[in-house]
Parts: sequence; C-alpha cells; structure tokens
Amino acid sequence: MSESNNFLEYEETKEVEKEEKFYLASQSQLIWWKFKRHKLAMISFPLLIFLYILAIFADFFAPYNPETRFPAYLNVPPTRIHFFSREVGFRRPFIYNLKRELNPNSFQFIFIEDHMKKYPIRFFVKGESYKFLGFFTSNIHLFGTEEVPIFLFGTDKLGRDLFSRTIYGARISLSIGLVGVFLSFILGVILGGISGYFGGTVDEIIQRTIDFLISIPGIPLWMALSASLPRDWSVVRTYFAITIILSLVGWCGLARVVRGKLLSLREEDFVMAARLAGASEWRIITRHLLPSFASHLIVSITLSIPSMILGETALSFLGLGMRPPAISWGVLLQEAQEVIVVAQRPWQLMPAFFVIITVLLFNFLGDGLRDAVDPYAR
Repeated sequence: MSESNNFLEYEETKEVEKEEKFYLASQSQLIWWKFKRHKLAMISFPLLIFLYILAIFADFFAPYNPETRFPAYLNVPPTRIHFFSREVGFRRPFIYNLKRELNPNSFQFIFIEDHMKKYPIRFFVKGESYKFLGFFTSNIHLFGTEEVPIFLFGTDKLGRDLFSRTIYGARISLSIGLVGVFLSFILGVILGGISGYFGGTVDEIIQRTIDFLISIPGIPLWMALSASLPRDWSVVRTYFAITIILSLVGWCGLARVVRGKLLSLREEDFVMAARLAGASEWRIITRHLLPSFASHLIVSITLSIPSMILGETALSFLGLGMRPPAISWGVLLQEAQEVIVVAQRPWQLMPAFFVIITVLLFNFLGDGLRDAVDPYAR
C-alpha cells in the first residue's frame, strides 16, 4: 500500500513540476517545445536546408556542367548503381558502361549494360572546372567515375545530365520564392500598416486596390505581364522581372492580415503610452505594433513561398517565364512536355518531383509554425 502511495505522490510531483516548467518558460521556449511536437515540420526544416545547400553548392554536388553534352548518350535512362557482383559479392558502388543498340521490335535505340568491365563510383573526384561560389577555381566534384559518365537521372534529348541540370535549376526555383516573398513582405507590411493604422481615405484607397488585384485571375495576369517582357533580355533581367511579377499580387493577402492586426491593436494601452511619450507614427508601427504579431508574419511568409515557386514553374513551363539558357525546374519541365516524354522517357519529369517535394516541405513547415506561434493554446 505504501509503495502505491509513493508512486502516486511521485507522479503528482512530476505533473506539478511539468506545470511549473510550462508557466515559468519564456515565449520562445514555449514556441520551440510546441514546434518540436509537429513531427512533419521537424523533418521538413532540415530537408529544406539540405535542398538550399544543394542549390548553393551545385557546382560541387553536380558531376558535370549543366550544358555539357554527351553525344553518344542521348535520352539515356537513369544509370543503375550496383553493389553486388558474382565474383566478390558485395563491394563498393559501381556501374557498367552503356551500349546503344537498335530494338528490332520497336525500331528504337535502347541502351543496355556492357558487363565486360566495372567502373567504381568514387567520391571527391576531379572533373570539369568551375568557379566555387564564384570566387576561386576548382575541379573537385562530390562523386563521379573516371572513365565513363554516370547519369543518376538520365539524360535529355541533347545528351545533358539531368541530375546536374536539376541541381543547378534549384538555384532559380528556390531563390525566386525567397526573393519574391521578400518583396511581397515589404509591400504587404508597408501598405497594410498604413491602411490599418491611419484608416480613413487612405485605408479605402488601399483596400479597393487590393480588391481589384485579387479579382484578376492570377495565372492570366502573370501570363500577360510575362508575355510583355522583351525576348532579348538577359537571364538576370528576366529573373528579377519574373520575381516582381510574382510579387505584384502576393502582397495583397499579407496586407490584409497586417491591416486587421493593426486595427485591433492601435487603440491598446501600450500604443497610447508610446504616442504620449512622443514616439512618431513610424516608430509606433515598426517598433511596437509589428513586433507584437511578428510570429504570424513569419507563418504567412513561409506559406507564401510555395505559391511563388509554383508560379515560376508554371510560367516557365508555358514558355513565359525563365527561358534557356537559364535553368530552372520550370524550364526543365518545358523541355519535357511532349507526350512521347511521358510515355517513353518519364525520367525527364524528375524536376516535377522536386517541385512537389519542396512545396510539401514548405507547407509542413508552415503548419508547424502556425501551431507553434500560439503556444498557450491547449
């Protein structure tokens, strides 16, 4: 009986300590504890970091330059990696060379493995030279083979390695989401803050402008603006033009969120105290009002990035966004939009898999942040 009582007392003590720890913790600790409970968000965050690392260091991770052509390997399926051989059993990863032969039944060229010789896959191999981060020259790549090429995702109709092109394409597709959301964030916070704080005629003008922009279908608006871009623009100019186009409508939702928050907070005691202390209107908005719901802004930004990525992919797929020689996931999908690709060369749709995974990861991360920003909810 005494042991049972001691056990109950121990459990009650643990429960009390847990409650005390909860009520004494800071808000940042509460947010982190609640965020950790969202398993998908915890998995998504490091995976997104990994994708951005791949994009930043694409020169090192990609075995070849994205424009390097292999004329003897056109439309090659993904290379099979072997770990077992009949002679020695399990061994280090290796591949076989590929031979092109004519299929007598379909009259199409196919690639079969030549088992006469094995080619081991090595790490930190020397290959094509590149400017590492644009500063110094290097020729070290993460993996590769010394004698025959390796194509993890196969090749396209020009014999270019799709794995290398997909990694390089992540630079534009992933960065355009961040840059576009940054511009939308600036517009949404400034215009939404002015609308919610001052009200009156200014609020009416901004809200009617938002209503007009929201009423326009997004894809046709993007297509019309993108079609007006000169075809002879450089990659950099086209990149920033597409980013601005994607940001034109993206700020409207955030502006309304900011306006609603400021309408509910502008008459609070701490705002009145700041005004009586002589603080300027700009300081009250930026130093007192916006930080009070910064967590909601972070969630809104996180959930807006996937729409930017999908917008760039859609425009590039339709031929109205980024154009060759630029490389993005949308450009790669544009090159693989023929029916014959889906039927006979499905590996050329691999960039679509990266788009789907990236959008899902951002959505999972946004869901986790949305739950964590209200740490006191049970």
